[in-house]
Amino acid sequence: MPSHPFLLPAPRQLTLGEGVFSLPQHALIVISDSKLLFEAKKLQSALKEYSQNQWSIVAGGSYLNIGVDLTIDEFFDHPQGYQLTITPLEISVTAADAAGIFYAVCTLNQLLQQYGASLPCLTVNDWPDFPARGIMLDISRDKVPTLQTILDLVDRLAALKINQLQLYMEHTFAYRHHPEVWAQATPFTGEDILELDAFCRQRHVELVPNQNSLGHMERWLKHERYHHLAECPDGFEPPWGGFSPPTTLNPLDPGSLSLVASLYDELLPHFTSSLINVGGDEPWELGKGKSKPEVDARGGRVYLDYIKSLHNEISALGRKMQFWGDIIVHYPELVPELPPDVTAMLWGYEGGEKAAQEWERQCAMLESAGIPFYVCPGTSSWNTIAGRSDNAIDNCRISAVSGLKHGAIGYLITDWGDNGHWQPFSISYLGFAYGAAVAWCLETNDKIDLPPLLDRFIFDDKAGIMGKVAYDLGEVYKIIGPEHINGQILAYTLQLSTDKLQQGIQSYESWGGSKTNLQPETLRRAAETIKRIIEPITRAQMQRSDAATVVAEFQQAANLLLHSTHRLLFILDEEGTPEALLTELQPLLEQQSNLWQARNRSGGLDDSLRRFDTPLNEYKSLTGS
Repeated sequence: MPSHPFLLPAPRQLTLGEGVFSLPQHALIVISDSKLLFEAKKLQSALKEYSQNQWSIVAGGSYLNIGVDLTIDEFFDHPQGYQLTITPLEISVTAADAAGIFYAVCTLNQLLQQYGASLPCLTVNDWPDFPARGIMLDISRDKVPTLQTILDLVDRLAALKINQLQLYMEHTFAYRHHPEVWAQATPFTGEDILELDAFCRQRHVELVPNQNSLGHMERWLKHERYHHLAECPDGFEPPWGGFSPPTTLNPLDPGSLSLVASLYDELLPHFTSSLINVGGDEPWELGKGKSKPEVDARGGRVYLDYIKSLHNEISALGRKMQFWGDIIVHYPELVPELPPDVTAMLWGYEGGEKAAQEWERQCAMLESAGIPFYVCPGTSSWNTIAGRSDNAIDNCRISAVSGLKHGAIGYLITDWGDNGHWQPFSISYLGFAYGAAVAWCLETNDKIDLPPLLDRFIFDDKAGIMGKVAYDLGEVYKIIGPEHINGQILAYTLQLSTDKLQQGIQSYESWGGSKTNLQPETLRRAAETIKRIIEPITRAQMQRSDAATVVAEFQQAANLLLHSTHRLLFILDEEGTPEALLTELQPLLEQQSNLWQARNRSGGLDDSLRRFDTPLNEYKSLTGS
C-alpha cells in the first residue's frame, strides 16, 4: 500500500489516519436524499468492480451495518466541496450539495481503484478554486464526434471534476430552417443534444450551447442565401497571407442579427443551461469591407455595438451570454461599457513568461471593469498531430494563476481542430487532465507528475506505459523548434509545398518568427526519438474498452511525424525517393480514415483528407503516377 494515495485532481487537504477500513462483503450505502441515487449507484458500481463487494442502497433512517453515509448538509461551507472520512468502521461523506457528494464519490472511487477492499483511514477536505471547470470541443473544423464518443468523454472527465461542456459550432447543428449549411456535415441533431444534456446533468456537467455569431461563418457565407451578409463578399487577404473566401458577417446589416437570432431560437430550447457562448472571435474582415467607414470613424464601438445587440437577443430569451474576449481586450476603454451580466471568455494558447504577462494584463482589465470572465487555455493539440506537452501544461498553469488571482468565475480548456483536425482524439487527454486538475485546486496540482496519473485515471494502463508515451511524443516538437507557436513544424510539413518548405529551410526562420533547426542530423535525431518513444506501446495493458483504438491513434501520430521527417530529408536531398514516400504515405491516409470513423461521423472526412493532397500530388508527379 503506497504511503500516500494517487488522486487526480489532488485534493486540497488530505490527512492520513491510522489503520485501514476492511470493507465488508455486504453493507449499506445510506443516502440522505433520494436525489443522490445516481451518486450512490456510481459508488456501488465501483465497489463491485474494485472490491467485489455487493452493497445495497437505502435512504435515510437508522441502520445497522452502514458502510458509507452520503449526507447533504446545507450548512457545509463550500459549494461543490465535500468532506470524506474513512475510519476503521465506516466511510462518511458530507457535502453542501449533490455535486459535492458526486465529487466525493469520484475521489472514493479512485481510492477503491488503488486499494480494493482495504481502504486507508484518512480525511479529505476539498472544494474547487473555479466554480465552472469546463472543456470545449471543436466540432466544426471537419471532425464531428459520434454521440457515444462524447458520452464516453463526459463520463471520464466528470470523474476528474469537470462540470461544463461546450461543443463549438459553426455549421454542425442540424438547423431545420438551414439544411443546405449542414447537408454534408453529419451534424448533431436536436435529439442528440437532448440526450447529451440529460447525460451531462446526471454527472453535474452543464452542457452550454456554443454557436459562433460573427466571424468563422465561412460555411454559411459560401451559400447564395447568406452571401450578401458577408463583410467582404468577394473575399479578403487574411493576416497569414494568400486569399480567403468571406468568413465574417457584416455587423451593420440587420440581416446578420436576424440570422443569428433565428439560430438561437432553434438551438437554445435543446439545452437546459441558462448560458450561451455566442463566439465573436477573429472577425478577420471587420473594418475591411462594408463596415470600413464606420470602423474608421468609431473604431471598436462597431464591434461593441454588435456584441450589445447579441446580448439583447440573448437576454430576451432569458439566457446569459458568454463571448470570446480577444477583440474587446484591444479596447480597454470600452470594456466597462459591456453589459454587466455578460461573461468574457479570455483565451490564449502559449506558455512562457510573455504569455503569463498577457494573461495578467487581460485578467486585471476585466477584474477592474467588474466584468465576469473565464480563462480559456488549450490542450495544445491542434496543428501538432501529437501535441505539445510542456506548452499545454504551462499554458493551463499560467492561465489558472492569473484567473485565480483576479477572480475568474470559470476555467475552460479548449481543444481546437484547425487545418483538418488531424490530431487523434487521445492526444488531447493530457491537456484535459492537467487542466482539470489545476482548475480544481491550483495549489495542490500545479507540480503533479502527470504521466503516472494519466496511466491510472485516463488510460487505465497497468503496465504504466501510455502516460509516458503521451507525454514524450508531445515533446518531440522541441527537437526541431520553434518551441512557442500555435502548432509544430512536423505537422505543417504535411500541408506545405516543397517550395515553401525549402524557403523555410534556407532562411532557418519562419512560422512565428522563431528559429527552426532543419539540419539533417536534427531530423534524423527526431525520427529516432519518435521510434524510441512509440516502441513500448504494444506492451501497454490498458483496461479501457477502446484500448486498441488508443494504441492505434498514438501509433498513427508517430507514423505521421516520422513521415514528416522523411519528407524533409528528401527535400534536403539527403535520403529517400518519391516512390518510397508515396508508398509510406498512402497506407497512412487509409489508417487516418479508419481511425476517424472509429470515433467520428463521416461528414468532414473528405475535406480533412484533401489537406494531404499537397505532398501526395507532389510524390505522384515525381513518380509519374
